[in-house]
Amino acid sequence: MNTPLRVNTYLGIAFFAMATIASSCATKKAADSTVTLKTTTTPGGSTATATIGAAKKESIKKFSDLIGKAKADSGLFNTYKVDGKYYFEIPDSLLSREMLVVTRFVKTPTGLKSFGQQYGGEEVNNQVWKWERHDKQVFIRVPSYSVRADSTSDMYQSVKNSNLDAVLAAFDIKAYNKDTTGVLVDVTDLYNGDVAAIGLPENIKKMYKISALDNTRSYIDTMRSFPINIETRTLKTYRATESPTDNTNAAVTFELNTSMLLLPKTPMKARVMDARVGFFGQQQTDYGTDAQKADATAYIHRWKLEPKDEAAYARGELVEPKKQIVYYIDPATPKKWVPYLIAGVNDWNKAFEAAGFKNAIVGKEAPTKKQDPEFSTEDARYSVLRYFASDVQNAYGPHISDPRSGEILESHVGWYHNVMSLLRNWFFIQTAAVNPNVRTAKFTDAQMGELIRFVSSHEIGHTLGLPHNFGSSYAYPVDSLRSKSFTDKHGTAPSIMDYARFNYIAQPGDGVTHLYPQIGEYDLWSVKWGYSFFPGKKTAAQEKEMLDVWTKEKAGNPLYYFGRQGTSIDPRLQNEDLGDNAMKASTYGIANLKRILPNIEKWTYQKGEDYDDLVTLYNEVIGQYNRYIGHVTTNIGGMNENYKTYDQKGAVYGFVNKGLQHDAVMFLNQQVFTTPRWLINNAELAKFDNGVVIGRIKSLQVNAVANVVNPSRMARMFDNQSKNGATAYTVADMFNDLHTGIFAKGTPDEFKRNLQRGYVDRLKTLLNDDASASLPIATSAQLASFGLTPINIALSDIRPMVRVELAKISASLPKGGDALTTAHYADLRLRIKEALNPTRPIVNVSGGVPGRLTDEVSPADDSCWPATK
Repeated sequence: MNTPLRVNTYLGIAFFAMATIASSCATKKAADSTVTLKTTTTPGGSTATATIGAAKKESIKKFSDLIGKAKADSGLFNTYKVDGKYYFEIPDSLLSREMLVVTRFVKTPTGLKSFGQQYGGEEVNNQVWKWERHDKQVFIRVPSYSVRADSTSDMYQSVKNSNLDAVLAAFDIKAYNKDTTGVLVDVTDLYNGDVAAIGLPENIKKMYKISALDNTRSYIDTMRSFPINIETRTLKTYRATESPTDNTNAAVTFELNTSMLLLPKTPMKARVMDARVGFFGQQQTDYGTDAQKADATAYIHRWKLEPKDEAAYARGELVEPKKQIVYYIDPATPKKWVPYLIAGVNDWNKAFEAAGFKNAIVGKEAPTKKQDPEFSTEDARYSVLRYFASDVQNAYGPHISDPRSGEILESHVGWYHNVMSLLRNWFFIQTAAVNPNVRTAKFTDAQMGELIRFVSSHEIGHTLGLPHNFGSSYAYPVDSLRSKSFTDKHGTAPSIMDYARFNYIAQPGDGVTHLYPQIGEYDLWSVKWGYSFFPGKKTAAQEKEMLDVWTKEKAGNPLYYFGRQGTSIDPRLQNEDLGDNAMKASTYGIANLKRILPNIEKWTYQKGEDYDDLVTLYNEVIGQYNRYIGHVTTNIGGMNENYKTYDQKGAVYGFVNKGLQHDAVMFLNQQVFTTPRWLINNAELAKFDNGVVIGRIKSLQVNAVANVVNPSRMARMFDNQSKNGATAYTVADMFNDLHTGIFAKGTPDEFKRNLQRGYVDRLKTLLNDDASASLPIATSAQLASFGLTPINIALSDIRPMVRVELAKISASLPKGGDALTTAHYADLRLRIKEALNPTRPIVNVSGGVPGRLTDEVSPADDSCWPATK
């Protein structure tokens, strides 16, 4: 599942990562916010372009002459259809008002391959428009919100002068309305043309080699006006040399819906982001602050919740909000899953109660046509959980927010039908050792329903503004997850927003039955922090001071710790992990895999079926084992990251304890570099394996050692040694520990021979590969924050240490043995000789040419449902 990541201070790093989505969207909007051209076909077959609204000017007509007896569709703007043309009657009162424009797919061709933009209901684009009148024309302007200054600031006019709104389109005024309080413009070409802001995204155009819109096969289907929005449905056919379905058509057709929604006249008061509490947000450069610099400020994304009764709220009573958050379930959803999806929405009321609100959020079935003929799942006024008939094993929870304030306005959760396959496989692999209910080829509807409810809650959390909290699962001690009373109360992690899946730690006999995450302590805290209402006219800065007190009260308590997604530095911040000690947790996990693997065929037996399910689950066992390896490896050269402000004591960055790093290498020696023969179940492999699985296990071992002997990891270890001396786990310690496992006494089997060659070749690469990839100093801290700690390999202590290790290996190799063993040792000696005495000249790097920062070999990332687009 794809998820977004989260100025040069530790707070700034988090702002950068959390604002990535907002920044990328802003870039996209800026690119789209240009004057767009409409393409038409001439009788000769060539194409011609004309600026929208730039046709030969006509005299302004009388309203009655132009519209005649056409009936108005009254709403935000009155709309009219006359002789195939569509008109907006724009009142003067709405000129210069900001409006959010959201375009979504309604229907798409089969086989479209563009994640997040391939099914009906998924977002194509969003942009803010302002309709402005100038002389006898009306323009659509696209405002930018990347820089700001309060209207009372001395910098306000300066910011306005350097932040001019782009013109998207221009329209001639066709008529004045009857009382001259508004104007009439023809918007047919806008909606029926190839306008990037409301048309097909560029990535799909490139994917299917689309050349132009074919107007002869495109049209406006409906245009409907409501009190605060206008909904326009179009069918667009594009000429394309490739098609997701049939290239003989030389075209691809889409049905789209564009919502234009009036934004609040007064934006919601923004809440300043804090890197210690996880929220999605948006960043702006604020020139109106008193800072002696261009000040970067970030605001969280949240729904606007205000109590109906402020006095009762101030007394500490639970109060209903003025406007409830409502999610509708797509009518296309299978009926048996609807109650579980709704329950996943309603579960968040527990968290909103921590913020002082009751009945703050509700899930509902979408009304039928009979109940509400005007309801549409594409309407931007409604938040909807959209159900996709798809074999994708996924779900995601995006949201659209007001760029002026961070107010979340609506969300369309994407739910892929085949997410059930992922849930079934993972729940089986992670819990079947202790959970007899899943030892079957197909779960009961009740069991699958509860898993769907869990995912529903997770995705709704994203739509409330909450990102992944990868640090949450570390809060619970490993042994607590073997306790029935503890897990019944707490689940597997303090936050459902972590990727803390199912309880793979509990062992047979523990009696644990509550095996999945739930909305926990951290979730209640983060919603309280983000959604609590502060009476009176407090500024965002004043609220920030109050919230800072709350945050510092929770500091140091792992239950309320927020850990960002996207870094490989901190072993606490990993996906799919559980507990406060990866070595201990993974040992329990492997013990359960050893119980599950020999029973897969028996537990999932299906009469008359082939062995596809056995293959899938066998591979899932190997994948889960690989996750455990990754969880452990991150401890080696690891650093703990705890964001703090100046007034908080203690370090922001601290190295992982020396003993834990040693334990991590010992785990790899015992569980990985000692051949995991338990993975080779010949009785089951004989049913499907044609020579692949053994090779996969060998690759897994070699990748594991390559991941350990990684330049970025060693860079942090050298840094630790420089700062902390004897208390540091050093590169020398790591090589010594690895050597005892990889070159353990005894005759090496085929797996160990493969591993030893892989280890030597990895060291050879570090010693002799002088391909350079220079990293600018300015980006070093940013790269390091995500685990790519820069190091000049050629000038660092890596190569001296590698030479010593290679010499040690060569000296330790025994002589004699059977023919295969003798050949293996001879080959290793030759490889080491070639590494220490390369035939090619080594590049002279005395001038400071940096060594290559080798990409870290990461374990398989089988992460689930994405956060947001």
